[in-house]
Amino acid sequence: MGLKVALIQADIAYGDPEANYRKIEREFEKAAADHPDIIVLPELWPTGYDLARLDEIGDPEAEQAVSFLSGLTRKHQVNAVAGSVPKQTKDGTKNTMLVFDSSGRLVKEYSKAHLFRLMNEEKYLIQGNDNGLFHLAGHPSAGVICYDIRFPDWIRTHMVGEEGKQTKILYVVAEWPKARVDHWKALLISRAIENQCFVVACNRTGADPNNEFGGHSIVIGPWGEIIAEAGGEETILHADIEIEDVDKVRESIPVFTDRRPGIYKL
Repeated sequence: MGLKVALIQADIAYGDPEANYRKIEREFEKAAADHPDIIVLPELWPTGYDLARLDEIGDPEAEQAVSFLSGLTRKHQVNAVAGSVPKQTKDGTKNTMLVFDSSGRLVKEYSKAHLFRLMNEEKYLIQGNDNGLFHLAGHPSAGVICYDIRFPDWIRTHMVGEEGKQTKILYVVAEWPKARVDHWKALLISRAIENQCFVVACNRTGADPNNEFGGHSIVIGPWGEIIAEAGGEETILHADIEIEDVDKVRESIPVFTDRRPGIYKL
């Protein structure tokens, strides 16, 4: 079964939610015009990395983002892995991925499990503790955020066990810096090969006062082959993926059957 994805690789206005909401609405409409099954947005698209002002510009319980994204997905009748937003909670602000089906229903929230100290996330955000598993467009899927991809045991957790053993697509939303964009590509290819799954990874582009971001949003197949890749500019990356390829690869090299978790020491 084919699945069409559209990844919105956008620049993000630093600390300006109003401008970012307007931009994402425009870009979402452009992406939806090609009738994809799923639209993917980047990490922290409402605010960028203006973390020090999240008390002021964060989204209480993500209510604004949920209302906005529910309306967009319902209007265009498209599913969305809608990036992540700064969700203010009574315990602190979380970097939270939002996933919607084509009826506008919120089907998953996942808060970033691993906070990136090089960009001071641990000073302004609190980590999540729940997995990123969900079903979307009829397919068992998982979603993680940026720095999470450096933790292969966390990704593998989403591929094994009673809940995750059928996961076929890993969605990644990110604000990955340009200085390490070679790591971005290498890590994503590795996660695809070792888990024999599709990886659909949307990164932002542009810059803020402290960072330049790498773009290079990418779609990778379960053999590790690159299906589509953007450059460093603003763009909407489109790709078609064949979900059945996951089963073929897993039958060809039975990695999950041959695992011996009982001898692994962490």
